[in-house]
Amino acid sequence: MRTILRLQSRPLWSNWPKQSSVRSCCVRYYSQAQPVESAKAKMPKYPRIEHNGIPMQIPAFREKYKDIEASVIAGEEVILRGRVHAIRRAGSKLFFIELKSEWEQVQGLFNLRKLKGVTLNNFRTVSAHLQRGHIISVTGKATRTSSGELSIEATHMPDILSPSVLPLPFLLSDEDTRICNRHIDMLVNRKTVDTLRLRSYLIKYMRDFFHERHFLEFQTPILAGAAGGAAAAPFTTATTDSLSKNLAMRIAPELWLKRLVVGGVDKVFELGPSFRNEGIDQTHNPEFTTCEFYNAYANLDDLIHLTEALVCGIAEHCEDLISAKLDSLPPIEVAKYRGPFKQLEFIPALKAELNLNFPDLSHPDAFSDLTMLLEAKGIAHKEHTLAKLLDKLATSYLEPHSRDAPLFITHHPVCMSPLAKSFVCPKTGQQVSARAELFMDEREMANMYEEENDPAVQRQKFVDQARQREDGGVADEILIDEGYVEVLESGLPPTGGWGCGIERLVMQFSGSKRISEVLSFGNLRNVAAISKLRKPREDKVEVYMTGQ
Repeated sequence: MRTILRLQSRPLWSNWPKQSSVRSCCVRYYSQAQPVESAKAKMPKYPRIEHNGIPMQIPAFREKYKDIEASVIAGEEVILRGRVHAIRRAGSKLFFIELKSEWEQVQGLFNLRKLKGVTLNNFRTVSAHLQRGHIISVTGKATRTSSGELSIEATHMPDILSPSVLPLPFLLSDEDTRICNRHIDMLVNRKTVDTLRLRSYLIKYMRDFFHERHFLEFQTPILAGAAGGAAAAPFTTATTDSLSKNLAMRIAPELWLKRLVVGGVDKVFELGPSFRNEGIDQTHNPEFTTCEFYNAYANLDDLIHLTEALVCGIAEHCEDLISAKLDSLPPIEVAKYRGPFKQLEFIPALKAELNLNFPDLSHPDAFSDLTMLLEAKGIAHKEHTLAKLLDKLATSYLEPHSRDAPLFITHHPVCMSPLAKSFVCPKTGQQVSARAELFMDEREMANMYEEENDPAVQRQKFVDQARQREDGGVADEILIDEGYVEVLESGLPPTGGWGCGIERLVMQFSGSKRISEVLSFGNLRNVAAISKLRKPREDKVEVYMTGQ
């Protein structure tokens, strides 16, 4: 007897085009509800799991029997469960399988002479029925072969717990195909799953880091009457029980977390999703994960030192993981992440790069004055606001200094940081913010500043920001948040605030080049294609038993 897999109308993995659109490369699950009538009774079974013996995970099996000697057979009978990744038949009475679970593997050895109550015909039938991709249960005893391979020598024929109706490919190389079929990509490309595992371990490390320093983790609203917290376009929606009530998905949790500090939570953090209705590229996705913390009575120096400790700890932790079990990822040069990191002051550093004396950046005419100075230097730009122009200059002239080692850019002009506390820079006489940004390999990793806690000054900064955007012909994306200003009137202690994007940290320490590689199911385009509802196809898979 053997299993036949027949596909009508559409080729399987081996015939897929090398370059496919996102939509066309999504896996189709053909209905098993329409098999050939004569084969209905012989369709694969999906049994409930039963614990009749001693179940063991493959990693635990490998650890327990790592010292077993060749040709020795353990006395204890155990049950291992996992997915078949390879089958090697050695004649009619012996075959081997590669069984994987929890990213570790073990060899299964099936010798007809060692199996209880199994006939040759039954052995051949089950052997022929077993396929790469099937999820099975193996009962047997630990041993080590003469070649030194730790194995489980079966005492019973394997039980198929869940057949893989679609054949499992050996390789997926096309980028669109991989991301749109992430579940398959994870099975055949070790780097894919190692990257996502590193993300999980990194997030746990960060949570532990803050808990060890007596921070409390709070959850703040994702849906609210306004997005708040950053200058970006929000996703908007409305409630069904109040159609006139418009809602927005949060851009950042910042304003909510500072309300908690006012409420007496001196050390608070949140690690969770944020949303920005903006473009998709190699480092940006509309849905992303952030970590923000707020620490009462901390200044900018405290934030910088804490950041250096966190980054160094993450680098060391990730390198340990890569060395021990995520070995498909490139090694990390831990030494370059040990502080203190280099610092560049925003205005003095740009002045040196451009050989330019900056106008008073707090003056209403600062944008036009700076534009004229840049044009005299032959530097053109397309920006419409002073804040965006300064950000563009930093991107071109300051951020490249982070190529070889982490870099802090500090003391940004006030117009770039409306929520940050400000002061007069003794070097330049300019109004600047008590702020720093951390860059690695020209990517922004973290943003931190002393929070503005004067309600009158905060209100004026909101007004100035809105006026700059209006003067630049840009539609306002942030309204003056009088509710937040009112919260400040209750008294926000001097507070240091900090935020980072989790995806970029994972990219940095996993060696990934695209944000889609560190998201479980790719970017928003990929997710939309995967999750789009489709009509039932006429294609169908027929699985039935035939005579050998």
